Amino acid sequence: MSQKSEDLLTVLDAGSSKVRVLVAELHEGALRYRAHSVVDAAGMRKGVISDLHPASRAFNQAATEAEEMAKAVIANCVVGLGGPHVRGVNSQGGVSLGNRLREITREDVRAAVDRARSVSLPADREIIHLLPQQFILDEQPGIHDPVGMVGSRLEVNLHISTCSASAAQSVVTCANKAGLEVADTVFEGIASAEATVSADERELGACLIDIGAGSTELVVFFEGAVAHTAVVPIGGDHFTNDLAVGLHMSVQEAESLKLDYGHCVVTSVPSSSELEFIGGGSVIRTIKQRYLSEILEPRARELFHLVRENLRQGGVLGALGAGCVVTGGGARLPGLLEVAESLLRVPARLGYPVPLSRMPDELIQPEFSTAIGMLLYTHRTSVLRAAEDQGLRAKLRAIFAGSV
Repeated sequence: MSQKSEDLLTVLDAGSSKVRVLVAELHEGALRYRAHSVVDAAGMRKGVISDLHPASRAFNQAATEAEEMAKAVIANCVVGLGGPHVRGVNSQGGVSLGNRLREITREDVRAAVDRARSVSLPADREIIHLLPQQFILDEQPGIHDPVGMVGSRLEVNLHISTCSASAAQSVVTCANKAGLEVADTVFEGIASAEATVSADERELGACLIDIGAGSTELVVFFEGAVAHTAVVPIGGDHFTNDLAVGLHMSVQEAESLKLDYGHCVVTSVPSSSELEFIGGGSVIRTIKQRYLSEILEPRARELFHLVRENLRQGGVLGALGAGCVVTGGGARLPGLLEVAESLLRVPARLGYPVPLSRMPDELIQPEFSTAIGMLLYTHRTSVLRAAEDQGLRAKLRAIFAGSV
């Protein structure tokens, strides 16, 4: 294994049904696909680890398979956090820069953000992301980057994404037990948006709806910034379980039927269409295809009713000028977009992730939006951080040069 681990960027998406590891290499400053692995999840429930040992074994298997494909050692990774324990809150804070006007520095921006993040959080909550929405300089709003401007007071509207500290630590512990050092954590909804929501959609107002197996993550953008994040406790597994109960079959059989013949709009399925399949005990069963839709449509309507209520309570339901982007493994169920448009009253499209260079076509699917987005998000933030550090070093050199 010749490739240095420092040249590689690895992300681990631990979902309720699958664990995905995606490896990219830095080539001339850009990301290039290197390897991936997908294994069945274990010890996971609704996006949260419920049993450490089987979960860590699944993490280890996924990492090992990715290492073999990449022909390199994977020492550290970025992991995604999701599930109903993730919540978002908006905050505001600011700093006074003195009586005289002066130039805003990066340190002033950090001080304003620190003031805004000083909200009272329960002891078991942990901050994942601090996402500035806009800066306000001397009562002038709508500023995205105030560095270099002149003023006497700087304020910031901030979106704070938080999670359960114990749930986050469980994911980190599992990765450590699998031999992986966790370099950073990313909210899976933010990651999925990175790979699927365009700049125009973010500016006009759009909602990213990432339907996973155990839950659905929401991220609303408005005027280019994150305005709202939340998680709805319904995912693709709920559709499967409804079919398993309604048709008296195993979860595996119900999943196959859902993927092959499911539809979320009853009236779109011909009333005469029938399905034959082999059930438990090798018995041939016949059911009307419309009966599947009669089970799936109520669950789909419940999901988007909860989404609508969540957006309404967050005050962002009327801010979706560009509509919504539906992604994740559960998004591919036929008829789901029609239900979304019916209940949210905005256009809906299926979100496919932006592919990396050399990436196989089979990975450019909604279920890989989170993993690909984690790579894109981590790379973008590391580039920004490096640029800030370079600017700071240049300033220090100038200061020391002037003092000689």
